[in-house]
Amino acid sequence: MPETVMPDLALARKVLRTEADAILGLIDRLDERFARAVVMLRDCNGRVIVTGMGKSGIICRKIAATLSSTGTPSFFLHPAEAIHGDLGMVHRDDVVIALSHSGETGEVLRLLETIRRLGARLIAVTGSPTSTLAHAADLTLDCHVAEEACPLNLVPTASTTAALALGDALAMTLLIEKGFREEDFANLHPGGKLGKKLMRVEALMHAGDHAPVVDAGTPMGEVIYEMSRKGMGMTCVVRSDRLAGIITDGDLRRRMSETPAVLSLLAADVMTHRPVTIERSMLAAQALHVMEQRKITSLIVATPDGVVEGVLHLHDLWRTELF
Repeated sequence: MPETVMPDLALARKVLRTEADAILGLIDRLDERFARAVVMLRDCNGRVIVTGMGKSGIICRKIAATLSSTGTPSFFLHPAEAIHGDLGMVHRDDVVIALSHSGETGEVLRLLETIRRLGARLIAVTGSPTSTLAHAADLTLDCHVAEEACPLNLVPTASTTAALALGDALAMTLLIEKGFREEDFANLHPGGKLGKKLMRVEALMHAGDHAPVVDAGTPMGEVIYEMSRKGMGMTCVVRSDRLAGIITDGDLRRRMSETPAVLSLLAADVMTHRPVTIERSMLAAQALHVMEQRKITSLIVATPDGVVEGVLHLHDLWRTELF
C-alpha cells in the first residue's frame, strides 16, 4: 500500500496565529465608540436586531443568541428576507447591529433607508470605517483585519473570528452594565447542564405535606412513622410553628443505644438543636457545596425567622446531575 502523505501542520498553525492576531488587534481599538455602543444597547427599549449576509450572517446568529441568553432580547434578521417583508420586525425602539466586513454588502445596504425611516438606531460592525454602511450608521465599530487566514486571502476567516469576538465583548460588557446575575442566567437556561447547575433550591425542595415535620411534643413513635413515611432519613422539629431542631436516622440510632425505651421520649428529647438551614433562593450548586462541607445529606429550607418551607435531600441533587 502507498504510504499516506500527512498534511503539513504549518498552515494550520499559521491560521490560528492569524486569527489570534486579528482578535488581539481589536484591543487597542476599543474606545469611546465601543462604550457608546454598549450604552445604546443598554438603553434600548425595544429589541436588538443583528443582520448580515453569508458567513457574516452566521456570526450574527451567534451574537444575537449570546445577547438573548444574557438578558438582552435579540434576534437575527436575514437581510435578503428582510427586503421581502421581514422588515416588519423592525420597530423605532429597536437597535440594529449590521455586520459587513466590506461595508458594501448590497443586501445590507438596501435595509438602510427603511431603518432610517422607522427611526431605529444603527450600529455598524465593519472592516471599512469609510464604507457606505459606516457612514450611514449612528455608530461604527472598526473590525478590520490585516489579512484573512485563508492562504488565498479569500475565505472569510480572521475577519469573522474578529467580528465574533467583538460581539462577545459587547455582550459581556453589556451583561455587567445591566446587572445580570447568576440567578437571571438560571431563569433563562432551565434546560441542559448549565441550567441544572443554576437551578434554585425552591425548584427541587420537598415542600408542604411532602416535607417531614413534627412538633416538639410529638411522641417518638409518631416521629419514626413520619420519618419512614417521608423517606428522607430525617424530620424537622418545630415549636410554635418555628424551627426548633432536627432528628436524623443517626440521632435516632445514637439515642436508641443510650436509651432502649426511646419510644417513651418526645421529639424535643432526641432532636439536635440549631440545624443547618438554607433559603429557598439559594442555587442548587451552592446547596450541594454546603452538604459536602458539612457532610450531611439533607438541608432544611427555612425563612430567616425560622418558618420551615421545605427540605432538600442529596438525592434531589443527584437527579439534576450536579455531580
